[in-house]
Order: sequence, then C-alpha cells, then structure tokens
Amino acid sequence: MVLLSREQLEERLAALHLASLELVSDLSLENVLERIAQFAREQADAKYAALGVVDEDGDLVQFIPIGMTEAEIARIGHPPVGRGLLGAMWRQKSPVRIPEIREDPRSIGFPDNHPIMRSFLGVPILQGEKQLGQIYLTDKIGYHEFTEQDERVLETLAAYAAVAITNARLYNQLVRRDTELLHRNEDLKLLNDAAATLTSSLDIDEILEKTLNLVLDYLSVEVGEIFLREEDKQELYLALHRGDYEEAFSQIDRFRVGQGFIGMVASTGKMLVSRNLRQEMHFLRNEVLEAGFQFIVCIPLTSGGKVVGVMSAATRQDRDLDERELNMLSAIGSWAGITIENAHLNRQSRRLAVLEERERIGMDLHDGIIQSIYGVGLALDFARMSLSDDPEVVKDKLAESIDALNNTIRDIRAYILDLRPRQFHGEDLKQGLQRLVDEFQANCVTRVALVGPEDGLVDFPAQNATVLFHICQESLANIAKHARAQHTEVHLWTTRDRVLLEISDDGRGFDMHKINVTLGHGLSNMQSRVRKVGGEVEITSTIGSGTTVLAWVPSRET
Repeated sequence: MVLLSREQLEERLAALHLASLELVSDLSLENVLERIAQFAREQADAKYAALGVVDEDGDLVQFIPIGMTEAEIARIGHPPVGRGLLGAMWRQKSPVRIPEIREDPRSIGFPDNHPIMRSFLGVPILQGEKQLGQIYLTDKIGYHEFTEQDERVLETLAAYAAVAITNARLYNQLVRRDTELLHRNEDLKLLNDAAATLTSSLDIDEILEKTLNLVLDYLSVEVGEIFLREEDKQELYLALHRGDYEEAFSQIDRFRVGQGFIGMVASTGKMLVSRNLRQEMHFLRNEVLEAGFQFIVCIPLTSGGKVVGVMSAATRQDRDLDERELNMLSAIGSWAGITIENAHLNRQSRRLAVLEERERIGMDLHDGIIQSIYGVGLALDFARMSLSDDPEVVKDKLAESIDALNNTIRDIRAYILDLRPRQFHGEDLKQGLQRLVDEFQANCVTRVALVGPEDGLVDFPAQNATVLFHICQESLANIAKHARAQHTEVHLWTTRDRVLLEISDDGRGFDMHKINVTLGHGLSNMQSRVRKVGGEVEITSTIGSGTTVLAWVPSRET
C-alpha cells in the first residue's frame, strides 16, 4: 500500500477544497462533468478517467471520457452501455476497486478498438439513495492498482459532483422555465394584440388583412392565403393572398370541402402541417410545388364549432412548428373565426334592418299617403256623379279634392324628409279618430258614428295610439272600397290595462276563409303593427251581415 506523506495529504485536501468551490460555482452541466472527470484523473494519477450520467431507469444519457484522443473515441464507436463492471456499480451503489479488470468475473471485456485497461476504480455519484451517475478511473500511473486513499478522494469528489450536478440540473430547469415563461408572456401579448386588433373592426376585408399579417409576421414565412366558406355551400373561395408567387397560388382559387389541403381542413376542422409537399398528393396546385415551396400550415378559422374559413401560410424553407406555435396558431384561428362570424352577423343584422325599414315604409305609405289619395279619388268620383245634378256640390268637392291633394303633397314631402307620414299629428286618440271619421263621412255615403271616452285618452302612449289610428284608417278604407255599408260604428273604450277599438259595419261581409285574398296587405299591416306594441287584432265577418274589426293594445308602454 502506498501511503501519502503529511504534506501530500494536505495538498490533496487543499486541492479538493478548491475543486469543490469551482464545481459549485459553475452551473453549466457539460463543463461541470468534464472538470470533475479531469480533476479525478489528476488527483489519483490515472491514465484514463470517465464520468457517466444516468437517467431514472439507469440508462446512460451522458458520457465524458478523459485521456483518449477524439480519433480514439471515434474508433470505439459508442460509449459504454452499462453492462459488466459499470452495471455492477449501478446495482450495488458502492465503490469498485480492482487491480486487473480482465480477471474480475463481472467484467465482460472491451469493445473493438478500445484501449486495453488494467486497474480500475469506480465510485457511484449519489444524492441520498438516488444515483446520478458514476465516476471511474483506469490504469493508475506508476502503480499496479488504485489505493484506498484514491478511493476516499474519489468518494469525496463524487459527493461534490452530486451537489454540482444537482445544482446544474436545477439551474437548467430554472432557465427552461424562465424561457417558457418568457415565451408564454410573448404569446399572451400576441394573443392580446390579436384580440384587440381583430375586434376593432367589423369589416371583413380589414379582419382578413390583419389576421394574415399577424400569422405571416409570427411565422416569418413568405406567403399566406385565406379562403372563406360560402354560406350554405360546400365550397371555399380565395378571399385574400399576401406575399410572393401570387400567380402560382392563384391557379386554383376555389376548393370544395374535402378537396386539397384547404378542403381537408374545412372538412375536419383540424390544423394541417406538411413539411414535404412533394410527398403529399392531396395538394392539387402543382404550380406551388414547381415554385419550390416545401412547408405549409393550414389553420381552420372556427366559430362555435363551425369552420368559416381556412388560413394557410407557406415557405420555401425547411420549417417545423413546435407545440407552442401550433397552440398559438390555433388560438389566432379561433379569434379570427369568431370575428369573421360576428362581422357576418352584423352584416345580416344591417340587411334585416333595411328589410324591416322597407316593410315599415310600405306599411306607412299604404296606411297614410295611399289612403289619402284614395279618399281624393272617392271625392272626385262623387263629384263626377253629381255633375249634372248639382254643379255647386261639384265645385265644393273639387275644392276639397284640391285641398286634400295639397295636404297629400305636403305629407309626401314630409315623408321624404323623415320617412314618417303626418297622418296622426300627436293629438289625443279620440281627436285623431274623429278627423278620420269626418274625412270618411265627407267622401262616402256610409254614415259613421264615433263613441269614445270624454278625456280622449290624453295620457295614452303615442306609439300605441298611432297603431289604433292606422287600424281605424285601414278599416274605414276597406269599408269604403268593399263593404257597401249604410252604417258604421267606431267604438273606443278602456279597461284596467288595455285600450280597445272596434270598427263595425252592416255591409256585404265576406268569407272568412278568403280573408287574406279580400283584405290583402291591409290585414297584414294591422297584425304587424298591433303585435309590435304587445296587442292583438281580431276580424269577424259574415256574408250579408257586415264585418267587425276588434283591436286592443296595452294602456302603458311595454
């Protein structure tokens, strides 16, 4: 046994102390492993040293050899696989020190081109009961085997190594987590910017432009497209192209659902990534392949589980996407899909508002101006029949007709200005109905009686009063045109929460089964108007016995 002198022992302890300080100060795992192996070789006077790191299953994941040239390492071909002496160290978790490797029964020999080694000293690197790796030395210089002092030094180094490896791994984990947090913050910022950008507009073209620019900038690729799905159709059309090679991409500007990459994504609702377009037969635009494109990603634009479009981005470079990028693109696709759908709904809402306004205008014209013109026609017809009998009456009727036409012209001008007829002027409802009755009586032989509250319903909501006014106007017009009645009664009364209006005549009546044909738009207008304010209208008629129109509306606004 070789004994160390006191001076040698002190030097070795001092060297171990300095080594420990250096090891724990370096957080780069690769550097730590190499320095541990080099220091062990120096302290034990070994020709060769090596350090191996194992995973949870004991498999060697990292191997650092010291003492061999790169050419010698390359000729061996592969690092140890953990059998033989190294496997025994892993199983027993204790040092192994032998003078001759080949004579030990646990040895299985060396691989081809491996240097012949004789003496061996190996120590496990432990953290508690957990083995992090192994450090071993071979061929002690100037002596046939390693000593107990060498073993103690190596055990001390292994303890330092365990701390250093653990610190380095923790540091690497912190770095990875810090990088992940940084990326997540960047992703959240991008998503926030995307949300703010996309929700700032309801213009489809602007939404598409902003979305595609976001994706092209995020992926740093050359070309992007957006295809939108036509409503109620199994086809997508090219809505936007950005980038170079537009002619190559525009050769096909429509895809059926299920056709090509675009149609496949529209059909499945799942993102599609291809890194080798030439091996993909589903992509039908050969011009894109001829332009040298290698990578494409197609992202579904979804809203409520429905694919409203597909966005694609392509590059001629070799590209791949990690899970983080895929999640980000999926989120952008969802944001864009929801925004596009909102824009479509907004457009439909505006279109519906236009249609409703047209319907209202038609109803107002029918109930207001057209009825006024019809009243003038009745007066002129009466004047024509009286021409030979009473010229003075004819003069009066002509004067009335001229006044009525002038009033109608004023109504038309006012309607053009504010799209509302000036038939009901805001007076109380009974006064408005009395004016209708007076105008009707002046132009028709049918006698009319109006019965209503003395106060005239002054506090009655104007909107509800206007509805009853127009229903009375429509009913009187129908009586004048169709009923041939001698008497008509207009009855207005109230209950606790309703105002009711009844117009009845003793005219010809009609078949209730043919009511829509007989009354045409008039009935539709009545029903539409009264239901909008929460009321209802009922019409009863018997052939030969006249007709009754009963309408009610709430006495307060709903």
